[in-house]
Amino acid sequence: MQRILSRTRLRAGHEAEYERVHASIPPELAGRLRAAGVANWSIWRDGQDLVHLIEVEDYRAMRRALADDPVNASWQAVVNPLLEADDDYSGNDDGVPLVWTLEGQA
Repeated sequence: MQRILSRTRLRAGHEAEYERVHASIPPELAGRLRAAGVANWSIWRDGQDLVHLIEVEDYRAMRRALADDPVNASWQAVVNPLLEADDDYSGNDDGVPLVWTLEGQA
């Protein structure tokens, strides 16, 4: 299982709307995320900055699976206008590199 950290940034003034749409994501989207190998996806917000922790079997495979998925495309049509940069699920993104962890340390 991979743990991937990713960052996005909200457009100014869209904080409340972002939180409103994430209060309950569509059940179909949750199903597609799980089918693509996502065990958990958590998002923290600090002002306009969003930090995502994604626990997934294979991050790149998940992004490829969701790139052309119509349920994900509908969700991105809702979320992307709230963000400074759209995410179209293309490319070979690996998230933010891990520098250090206490896990496994004696």
